[in-house]
Amino acid sequence: MTLNNHFGVIYLYKLIYIKRLNGGIMRKLSKLLLTLSFVVSLTSSAFAVTVASWGGAYTDSQKQGYGDPTAAALGIEINWVDYSGGLSEIKAQKEAGAITWDIIDVFAFDTINGCDEGIFVKFDFDKDFPAAPDGTPASKDFFAPMPSECAVGNILYSWNYAFDTRAFDGKEPKTIKDFFDTKKFPGKRAIYKSALTNLEIALAADGVNMGKGGELLYRKLEEEGGVERAMNKIKELCTDPNGGCVFWSAGAQPPELLVAGEVVMATGWNGRFFNAEVGEGAPIKQVWHGQGLDYEYFALVKGGPDEANAKKALAMMTNTEMLAGSAKYIAYAPYRLSSLEIIKANEPWYKDGKTEMMPQMPTAPANTKKYFLVDPFYWADNGTEIGEKWEAMKAGL
Repeated sequence: MTLNNHFGVIYLYKLIYIKRLNGGIMRKLSKLLLTLSFVVSLTSSAFAVTVASWGGAYTDSQKQGYGDPTAAALGIEINWVDYSGGLSEIKAQKEAGAITWDIIDVFAFDTINGCDEGIFVKFDFDKDFPAAPDGTPASKDFFAPMPSECAVGNILYSWNYAFDTRAFDGKEPKTIKDFFDTKKFPGKRAIYKSALTNLEIALAADGVNMGKGGELLYRKLEEEGGVERAMNKIKELCTDPNGGCVFWSAGAQPPELLVAGEVVMATGWNGRFFNAEVGEGAPIKQVWHGQGLDYEYFALVKGGPDEANAKKALAMMTNTEMLAGSAKYIAYAPYRLSSLEIIKANEPWYKDGKTEMMPQMPTAPANTKKYFLVDPFYWADNGTEIGEKWEAMKAGL
């Protein structure tokens, strides 16, 4: 509260005291006092750091895992708001000269576009973000390189698959090839409605060497006939009398389809499978072999309402200890490698006090023997053309 506001409030209280016998004046002054107090509260809260994220259990894990601890450590307020993704909202704020967000949780390509358009702050990475506890520079402590100078890694999540543990008389699929093996594991599969990650797993199941982080998969997709080879593998699965495909679009669907017995295997997001398996006791089990790792990043808005404090908050929220904190509330892997060491040393790490989280981390060594990093550049360059071929393939099933 400013000095003028402070004296203004005192003056109003004096007036109320002098005119206390006049009910009408007292009511009017009380309303004025409430209005002034509201304005003062808005003025003071306008300098809180505001983070825009995706909502639900994800934002809750961010808030509890590192948002609230960072706010307490720095003595600042951090507010969380939901948004629907993309850059349209922050562009509108900028054009109106009324930016209200300081930090945004974004996809890789949004960090690139936002950086190019001057919406986000560029980082001097090892200067702006703290080293790991053992002194490893931040740039060496993150699981994968940043897609732009304006990005700092937050979490990694998995496109993997799960199976119905009731379906195969004790036999368990263990590899990405098993997902396509309808002789050994008969039954319908649920796969994502779009080509994203389906082409990658199809080539891997068809014998293509993934290479480090999946680089050879994308090299094959770039070659003539590569996309067609992947789509033919999917088409073969979907038209197999012992198989068949159900296409899902919402993250809740894969575990629901498995539990209902409508499919025997389903691709999906590991966090959704974890919630069903651990939280609800669903008869499903995840398979990590051939998983696709996808990412979320934070970006700092240039000219945000509290850019200085936001930068401090962002540095703390993405340090080793804070990122590890989010895994207490959700089964997504913290982007820092050193955060895994904290989880491993303090198991059981999950909020229920009994569930170990290292086996649930997409980036755990046991889960990354065969994986690919989803390539945002490949899909940005080829997504439209591939999407047309994909929909034509689906229409012909």
